[in-house]
Amino acid sequence: MLKIYGGNLSSFCNKVRLVANAIGLEYEYKKINFKEREHKAPDFLKMHPAGKIPIIDDDGFFVFESNAIIKYLAEKNNSSLYPKELKQKTQVDQWIDFCSFHVGNAMDKILFNKVFAPRIKVTIDERAIQDGYMFLNRYLPVIEEQIGRDGFLVGKKMTLADVNCLAILDPCEIAEVDLSAYNNIVQWREDLKKQDFYTKCHKEYGESLLRMTKS
Repeated sequence: MLKIYGGNLSSFCNKVRLVANAIGLEYEYKKINFKEREHKAPDFLKMHPAGKIPIIDDDGFFVFESNAIIKYLAEKNNSSLYPKELKQKTQVDQWIDFCSFHVGNAMDKILFNKVFAPRIKVTIDERAIQDGYMFLNRYLPVIEEQIGRDGFLVGKKMTLADVNCLAILDPCEIAEVDLSAYNNIVQWREDLKKQDFYTKCHKEYGESLLRMTKS
């Protein structure tokens, strides 16, 4: 059986689970305990020499890097999430890259410094937070316009590009990123979060962290 190694607070790991759910794959989910340094164990380093997540073990075939993983899973299972036709596939690839490199990097700056840095007692980088908001203000309108064309990032149905972007934006509430100015993104996100592939992963990002915050 397919094994997915990850962590619930990693958007990259959640992305892999969302895609696996959307395809309808059975898998064993293994949460890695970083406090116990499971990511530095010799067996783990054989799967990923840098000791990072996510990783999949597909009957002894190991793949790391979330975007490589989701493409592999979709290709192997002949999923419509990743079109076969070259131009459509390239459009999916370009929006995966755009969201990952521009929106994702901006979200990471905000999420780490506003949510995780205080909990692990490291210095909060206020400049990084402001940079994150600046880049979101620049690039979210691009996503907003693209989704407004056909309801999804590529064409009229969900692809890997949408799942990738959904996972990237998943921490918005907990990171205090306000999407209310982007009506298309808000509606697209609400619709996708109601679907089984999402709810099988979680009801909302950071459920365990939210419980800790409210307790």
